Amino acid sequence: MNKRHADKKPAKTVAKDEGESIGLMEPMLISESSGRRGPLADLALEVAQKSARLGAGLPAGVALALADLVRAMNCYYSNLIEGRDTHPIDIERALRADFSKDPEKRDLQLEAKAHIATQEWIDAGGLDGRATTSEGLRETHERFCKLLPEDLLWAKGLQDDERIKVIPGVFREHYVKVGDHIAISPGAVPRFMKRFEEAYRKLGKVDAIIAAATAHHRFAWIHPFIDGNGRVGRLMSYAMLREALDTGGIWSIARGLARSEEEYKRHLAACDLPRRNDLDGRGTLSEEALASFARYFLTTCLDQINFMESLVQPDELRGRMLIWAEEEVKADRLPPKTGQLLEAILYRGELPKGDVETLLGVSTRTARRLYSALIERGVVTSQSKQAPLRLAFPAGLASRWMPGLFPDKKDKD
Repeated sequence: MNKRHADKKPAKTVAKDEGESIGLMEPMLISESSGRRGPLADLALEVAQKSARLGAGLPAGVALALADLVRAMNCYYSNLIEGRDTHPIDIERALRADFSKDPEKRDLQLEAKAHIATQEWIDAGGLDGRATTSEGLRETHERFCKLLPEDLLWAKGLQDDERIKVIPGVFREHYVKVGDHIAISPGAVPRFMKRFEEAYRKLGKVDAIIAAATAHHRFAWIHPFIDGNGRVGRLMSYAMLREALDTGGIWSIARGLARSEEEYKRHLAACDLPRRNDLDGRGTLSEEALASFARYFLTTCLDQINFMESLVQPDELRGRMLIWAEEEVKADRLPPKTGQLLEAILYRGELPKGDVETLLGVSTRTARRLYSALIERGVVTSQSKQAPLRLAFPAGLASRWMPGLFPDKKDKD
């Protein structure tokens, strides 16, 4: 038995269905007859338009590099909401199998690596058409949890001295309480997840965008897994928006949720409350609170799209990158003309290695030295000897190239 859990006893399995009505979590959507839906539909359309504009303005190679960085950012902020502070630089190290000697920091790096791997699977289309299905959500949970270290596969039971083993991809078999919300009985989870799946499948574009918010709360309300619901729920909403908007993974709401964490959690708690009066929808739970959360959620999406758009403005991004390259050349940490090469890759999105000689007017040997120096610094990637050069956004340079994306790393490991 792991020492960290040696003084706790395993909780007893009590997968009992108390027979709760699935109507307890209605409404699942904001009804078309509701006066609250119109403003939400307008917000959803604005999110769609601005997301499309952001994607259309980026060369393919830059979009791929940005998606890699956004995965680290999404992981960092999603984990931060859960009280885990693993900086993207440490996440990047974990992806290179460069782990901390401190066991707890190493565990958090492995947790971050698991999150990145799960989002990569989503970005590759692994959840397409299945983001709100029981099957898809179980697979998301399994992919994340099966990569976690042993110490992170235990959850606290209702009693302080109880511990529950997290089984990847398996719905909970125990009662849980989250804040003031007592979740449905464990045996009822499959029934409620069936209704959840029915409510959120085959939606039109506008409803699919709004549902990324409403499903986010209803998933948390069901609390289908004993642990990991927050991360899985945010990955689910990310997948729903990615599919509905074809985002390409170049922006994520997680940063906005983490930066307004108190408001985020306050909205989630408000959505647990019962219908207030006859003007508050026709379900058991408050439609007004659900619509308010959806408005907050979509407004946060807009904020993050606008923020990412400000970071990737071609002239400003080019300027930040070239200032950095010039400083590195002056310090003799990069060879001359690497700034010109970096600019060319940024402009084109990708650059065949054979074009470097002609473009910069240098010899084959010098061309190889130039792009090898950039690859070594992690600002350019190439999948093979024949593959083209593509831009990368290393976490260590984010404060220079993408200021404000996440905090500077101050401590050293």
